[in-house]
Amino acid sequence: MTEKIKRTERRVALTKILTSRPSQLFSLSYFSTLFEAAKSTLSEDMEAIGQSLEQFGLGKLETVAGASGGVRYLPCRSMDSMGSLLTELSEKMSTSDRIITGGFLYMSDILYDAHRMARVGEIFMTLFAHTSPDVVMTVETKGIPLAMMTARAFNIPLVIVRRGSKVTEGPAVSINYVTGSSKRIQTMSLPKRALASGAKALIIDDFMKAGGTARGMIDLAREVGAEVVGTGVLVATSEPEHKLVDDYVTLLILSEVDEQTKKVVITPKMPI
Repeated sequence: MTEKIKRTERRVALTKILTSRPSQLFSLSYFSTLFEAAKSTLSEDMEAIGQSLEQFGLGKLETVAGASGGVRYLPCRSMDSMGSLLTELSEKMSTSDRIITGGFLYMSDILYDAHRMARVGEIFMTLFAHTSPDVVMTVETKGIPLAMMTARAFNIPLVIVRRGSKVTEGPAVSINYVTGSSKRIQTMSLPKRALASGAKALIIDDFMKAGGTARGMIDLAREVGAEVVGTGVLVATSEPEHKLVDDYVTLLILSEVDEQTKKVVITPKMPI
């Protein structure tokens, strides 16, 4: 750069670069070269940016010491921010026109809303940050946008489990599982090269009723030697109370869908 960059301009650019690549580690040397600025100056910039982000509940900057260290943006959500979003989602999902024949709830418009799913993905990143997953794992198809945004927040790959194997993905591991609600036997598969033995997988899905699909993904991950470090779903039904998965986090609870009265009851479940 030929012109000297003003401090305000540099900090705006730094904020954009860091927040557009969540959880990615940037070295100070990279920024020093990019902005032609001393590392001490950049450290002051990072401190100011980090304070502003935390003040408004927009995440935080984490500094990693050492030769291979640097700084990264973590899109951690505050409790107030999480509560506000979950209340917004529960109100949007509670309208009677979402009821589908059979007692189901139409959610596709929300699940395919990139902005909303990015925010939900950041909630899951906040709740599961302590597990340090290597991959996010989901099953096709409606859970993919949410899982993708969660993977983006963590800056880790997304692994998609198929309902059936595809020749174009090479050799796969397949298992049969029993759906928790209808008790039907179904098959899910995973390309062998998609999930390495010893990898830590975080399972993310859009909906859970009895937990059969999540149970199948857990069993499939273990079949290839991976470790499941957590399971998160956007919406879970209140019944059955005892799911096929014991340890999971849900953000919303669906307790009633009445086709006769056109009543939908869905409420936030604030994680502790």
